[in-house]
Amino acid sequence: MDHKWFTIGQIDENTYIISEYRHWEETHCYLLNGAERSLLIDTGLGICNIRDEVVKLTDKPIIAVATHVHWDHVGGHRYFPDFYAHREELAWLNGAFPLSPETVREMVVDRCDLPTDFDISGYTMFQGVPTRVLKDCDTIDLGGRTVKVLHTPGHSPGHMCFWEKDTGYLFTGDLVYKDTLFAYYPSTDPIAYLASLEKLAALPAKRVFPAHHSLDIKQEIILRMRDALRDLKGQGKLHHGSGTFDYGDWAIWL
Repeated sequence: MDHKWFTIGQIDENTYIISEYRHWEETHCYLLNGAERSLLIDTGLGICNIRDEVVKLTDKPIIAVATHVHWDHVGGHRYFPDFYAHREELAWLNGAFPLSPETVREMVVDRCDLPTDFDISGYTMFQGVPTRVLKDCDTIDLGGRTVKVLHTPGHSPGHMCFWEKDTGYLFTGDLVYKDTLFAYYPSTDPIAYLASLEKLAALPAKRVFPAHHSLDIKQEIILRMRDALRDLKGQGKLHHGSGTFDYGDWAIWL
């Protein structure tokens, strides 16, 4: 390895951020350690073995869960046989992802500082059968920590956010982050996106943790995003093909 792929940050005594800053989307994964189990929210691109980093931070059995089944969130799932997924994206884990392997490889390479020994020709989308199929309002018990599953479609059909009421932590995946939000793919749903933002806006989140880009993000941006999409809907613009709308520290591509 020419230099380090992962960057590790610590949120509190039992919660960590594992980031991939060498890819242009700057993917963030989150490790939540409970008394009995650990939960890894997203596993990154799979360029390097994220498990090697995780086992330095926990000695508990590890459950992996993806906010959604896109290549930059499930790439490291192959290192975790115990993983959960939402029912709406099970087909994507069984070869039905709507983009070709060639297109995915192009997206992985795009503006990415890959390790010199990495062979992109062997890069494939993760496939597998989850040990648990999740739905809205399910809970994940880690022993002393409970995480609630929120089905938040819009960016993808089975997108999930994760809410830890006791800490006020909200893990928002690709639904909320500072940069251009993607809602233009055929598998996205702008109207569902707004409904999901309405759901998140009702939570008393103390800290918001996105899956990409800046970690300097607060709950108020969810309210601004919700209000902007409400306005677009009122103008008849909340649909595919209406364009990109820039709001300063974030934008949405419809």
